[in-house]
Amino acid sequence: MNTPEFYISEIQKLRKEKNAVILAHYYQDEAIQDIADFVGDSLELARKAIETEADIIVFAGVSFMAETAKILNPNKKVVLPDLSAGCSLADNCVAEDFAKFKERYPDHKVVTYINTSAEIKAMSDYVCTSSNAVKVINSIPADQKILFAPDKNLGAYLNKQTGRNMVLWDGSCIVHEAFSLEKLIELHLEYPEAKIVAHPESEDPILRVAHSIGSTSQMMNYIVNSPSDTFIVATEVGILHQLKKKIPNKTLIPAPSHEDNTCACSECAFMKVNTIEKLYLCLRDELPEITIDETLRKKALLPIEKMLALS
Repeated sequence: MNTPEFYISEIQKLRKEKNAVILAHYYQDEAIQDIADFVGDSLELARKAIETEADIIVFAGVSFMAETAKILNPNKKVVLPDLSAGCSLADNCVAEDFAKFKERYPDHKVVTYINTSAEIKAMSDYVCTSSNAVKVINSIPADQKILFAPDKNLGAYLNKQTGRNMVLWDGSCIVHEAFSLEKLIELHLEYPEAKIVAHPESEDPILRVAHSIGSTSQMMNYIVNSPSDTFIVATEVGILHQLKKKIPNKTLIPAPSHEDNTCACSECAFMKVNTIEKLYLCLRDELPEITIDETLRKKALLPIEKMLALS
């Protein structure tokens, strides 16, 4: 069995030989984050995918992210370490079901979170990320009815922020719904000086007690720039790795989940499917490759371009 050092060394060689770029999400394993050319949230990674001059994009994330990179880069090869790296939001918003749901609201504009398949994006008027969703929604005339999918928690939060009454698809993120309010309150009693920072995919009771709510990058910026020294962080625990590099002297505590597991935090099993070995094999073999039908790609590109223009 090869060592992590072997994989890291080989990845470094292959990256140069093949003119490849490695893009990784904040929720990836630490070893993958450390070797990536860029680590970011969904919006940042979409921007980097457009900007890169690499011939191959190795997307260390989940499948909808790699699809988005391919939608934006039809002439580049996009590969994903493991095709089984899905997403509870994307996987539970199936194109056939969503088409029927959409038919019930013919006078509504469709805004979909980026955590969806290419098929869902192709049925959308706008795509958004958690960092630009308010801006996207506010760009739509106030009297225009909106259907939002697939995250009902994010949608409910956005309704409050924008004063809209969007129709919401009944979907949620298994990671962000795992936080326990009772345990969070107990933890805060133990660390009363701590600031609670939450992702808007979390359930409303968690958001109500949070001192700051934002996308992954917005959460990081708040924590880095805040004068406070202690934070309880309600999102996927992978975010802590980059934060510890930036602010080693601050105390970062993962928000507790309902599960009585060893870390008492919330991990995305889909994100953690990718490993440093799979990343190496993916780059070596240039597989699994992401391919999208060109007609579908062009349809899915339009709402993404609207989002990027607003961002």
